[in-house]
Amino acid sequence: MSERKVDNEQLQTARLSLRRPTPADIDAIFDIHRDPRACAHNPSDMLTTRGEAEDLYHRWHAHWQRHGFGYWVIRRRDGNQPDVVVGFCGVKLMKLDDLDVLNLLYRLDPSAWGDGVATEAATAVVAWAAAHVPDCPVIARVRPDNVASIRVAERAGLRRAEHRDTHGEDGLDWIYMSGPPVQVRHAT
Repeated sequence: MSERKVDNEQLQTARLSLRRPTPADIDAIFDIHRDPRACAHNPSDMLTTRGEAEDLYHRWHAHWQRHGFGYWVIRRRDGNQPDVVVGFCGVKLMKLDDLDVLNLLYRLDPSAWGDGVATEAATAVVAWAAAHVPDCPVIARVRPDNVASIRVAERAGLRRAEHRDTHGEDGLDWIYMSGPPVQVRHAT
């Protein structure tokens, strides 16, 4: 995996402000990642101690230091509690089989569900990735029964890439990927 360095620490949408996490966000990281509803489809992401949230923050920070991008903190700009962290969305460089990809994360506080926040944030992040790291496709790893997450991935412009499906820590990951539709050849 080649070294990449991009620097864009903030994104703005019509209703949201996304910025690089700071140590002040560790409590929000902990609060959201310890909520069983927020991690229902990814139980291995559940946190049980603040120390685990600190470790997670440090991994996110190290990715930012190395690559100049990563996971952003989502806050509302629309006057609806603008100082409250409602979730996280961003991309992390990783390998999927033999391919360098940007893994898209979107995890929200359940109080922000159903308002289009995840779709708005994910769409902004996918557009950012296409502009700043165009040689790396964006993927979303989604559990087959996570209908809401599938809708977010599709609305953000990702398409199902069945040939890339894989087994993750919590079971089968359906892969959604940016780029043109994938042509899969079937044996005849």
